[in-house]
This record gives sequence, structure tokens and C-alpha cells, in this order.
Amino acid sequence: MDVADFVQAAGSAVLDMVEREWEPLSQDELEQRLDQAVEEILEAELVARVRAQPPAVHMQWLQTAPPPDPPEEEPGAREPPPPPPPPLGGLIEEAPVDPIDGDAVKYITDLVRNSKSHYSKAGLAGRARLSLPHTVLLSLTLLSRRVSYRSVSDRFRLDKGNIHRIFFAFCERVNTLEEELIRWPLDREAVDLAVPLSTLRGTAGGLEEPGPPQVLGVLGHSRVPIRLPTGKQNVESAAPEVKRMRREAHPDSWLNLELVCDRHGRFLHCRICKGSDTDRAGGLRDKLRDRPELMPPGACLVARTGYPLTAHILTPHVSCLGPGESLYNKTLTAHFSILDQAIAALKSRFQRLRYLDMGSYERARAVVLTACILHNVFLDIGQEVPGEAEQEEEMVLEEEGEADEEGIRRRGAVTDLLYKELESGCLT
Repeated sequence: MDVADFVQAAGSAVLDMVEREWEPLSQDELEQRLDQAVEEILEAELVARVRAQPPAVHMQWLQTAPPPDPPEEEPGAREPPPPPPPPLGGLIEEAPVDPIDGDAVKYITDLVRNSKSHYSKAGLAGRARLSLPHTVLLSLTLLSRRVSYRSVSDRFRLDKGNIHRIFFAFCERVNTLEEELIRWPLDREAVDLAVPLSTLRGTAGGLEEPGPPQVLGVLGHSRVPIRLPTGKQNVESAAPEVKRMRREAHPDSWLNLELVCDRHGRFLHCRICKGSDTDRAGGLRDKLRDRPELMPPGACLVARTGYPLTAHILTPHVSCLGPGESLYNKTLTAHFSILDQAIAALKSRFQRLRYLDMGSYERARAVVLTACILHNVFLDIGQEVPGEAEQEEEMVLEEEGEADEEGIRRRGAVTDLLYKELESGCLT
């Protein structure tokens, strides 16, 4: 085997390792590892050639050669213990948006410990491990701050590849809690969560008439930018990547995040799909239609333009806006800020969602779902984070979504009721 074969074999081994255990490396990191592998192969080949020489030549080389590195200890040999991980209160130097305190780490640790995860600890065989509390701390650090894997690696005394594996194992375990922590309220719980669409109540001849519907939740979505998969990058564009994605709207450079939140900003529904998926809550529409028990009598969801208009989902008018339609739209708009604030809090707490530098859709989806689940967890323990709501222009659609007859009829009835109360002076 010549040097070229050695180089090719080393390159293949490194690439296989990267694909199996790591996220794709940067070009500089990959070249550095390839150079290191080539140097080791050439050095081994040189040593073999020298040892094949006559004894005199071999002894002359040994006299001039640098002292060899101390041999590695055999597995199981006694070695000094590794430096302990940082304490639960010890954080990376960058100032967080939301402090990761010990109570939050303990609460999430207990949740993860009791999760029904199929993840096998054998996946970390031969690598350094962290205790579960420090795994939670490490993962929350990566989620909540825009810090590099390298800085976290230095802080926790672990190599970068191990950091990746620990973090994604944590995400996999948290994802198993989705049904428990992002769940649709039923029966009395749903009734208690619902709020009036407006504050008016109809009256006729002193008798109370049915008022506007109750709003169980706000339906909407946001986008999470991710790195384009290999082969789909636009290398000719010189614009920054996120700005370029916003302008060109490449479908594979985003994850669509469809959400329903209640009046507290807690997520009741979460669907994550590729940017090329153009479905606008069609699955949720069908689910609400087929399972009427999911919606209390007289209740509904409210959503912006572009979502399906049904008996259970009310959307704004987009044409022929008279005073009644304008009042109806204004009434719905007052509820949209609840979801806007929830999404702002999500991205403020978990700043890695500003841009996920990973080309794997499955891994990116796991990270986003983890953030959504933990968003509810932090609300459960009373740790809220303020966030500045951002108007995402690409998410505001001007065309109306699909509408069925029952939805058109109900929207018209609510519009007439609101306008009637405005004229009678009962609207506050």
C-alpha cells in the first residue's frame, strides 16, 4: 500500500466518523483532522522503514530521534480522576437571557429521569459521561445561549463529539415527554382556559342572549432558520445567510413551527415540518372536526389570515370590509398578541432557535421540539421570560385559506353580533 492509499483510507475513516457521531465539521476542522491523520500515517511508515534498515543505521536513528511519547495506559489501569464538571450554579461566561438556576435543573432532571426513553446508554461506551443533572445543565446552556460547542466543550472538559452526543441524547429523551407536556385540554380544564372573544353579552327585552364564542386558544406559526443541507447551498450569493434565506425563501432553509397556545402562553399543540410543507393546519382542522369533544360547546380557536375557516377556527375577513367586518377583525387581532408573545418568549429563552446551524432535518426538529416542551416546563415552575414580539412578514398571508360553509356562517353570525352590540352601545 503506497502513501496515496494510506491518505485515502485515513480520509474515509475520518469522514465515516464524522457522519456517524458528529455534526458536519467546518472546512477548517475537517482539513486539520485530515492533516493530523496523514502525519500519523507517514510517521508510522517512516518508523517501519528505519526498522527495516541494518542494525547500525537503526541505532544511529535511535540516537538522533526525539524521545517517544509515554505509552498509553491499558484500559482499566489506574489513572487520575478527570476534573469534576462545573457545579450546577457554574455557567459559561456569556451572560444568559434567562438564568439557569438549580431549581430548574433539578425539576427538568426529575422529568427526564422518569421519561420513557428508548435511548441506550451503550451509545456512549468508551466516552466520558456526565451525571444527569450536569447533562441537563449542559443541554440548557446550549439551548439558551448562542455559544459554540467548542466553548461548552472546554467548560465541561469533554471533547466536541461527546458534547454532540450528550446534547442530542438529551433532546431525544425530552421529546418522549411531548404527549405529557404539550397536550390538549379536555372537559373542565378546557372550559376554565377559554376566554370570551369580546366582553359583550347580548340582551333583548331584558333577557340575555348568547354572546360571542369562547376562545380556547390562538393558532399560528413561526419559522426557525436552519442550515441548508449539503448540495443546496447558494454559493453565488454574498449576502449573510439568514438574510439571504429570508429573501430567497428556500424551502429547505426553514422549519415551520405550527402552534396553538392558551391565554397563559402555554403550547397546547405543536407541529414541526419542513419549509416545503405548505399545509396550513389541515391536520388540526380535520382532528377538531372528527373529534368534537376536543372543543367545549361554543368555543373556538382564532387564527390569522391564511388558515382554514371552519366552525372551530375563526379567521379575519379579507374583502368587503364594512364597519362590522372591521370590528370583527379588530376583535380577533387583540388575541393574536398572546401567541406573538409566546413565540417571542420561546426564542428569547432558547436563543439557539434564532438559527440552527445543522443541516439534518431530524436533528433540527428534535431541538425545536425540545425547546417547545421546555417552554411549557418553565411556565409550569413559574419562570417566565419576556420577549419582544417580532412581525415576521413572510408569515402574514394576504389570501384567505380554505373555508367551509359552517365556518362562513359562524363568522358571519359573530360579525353581526359584534356590530349589533356596537350600535346598541353594549360593546366595551
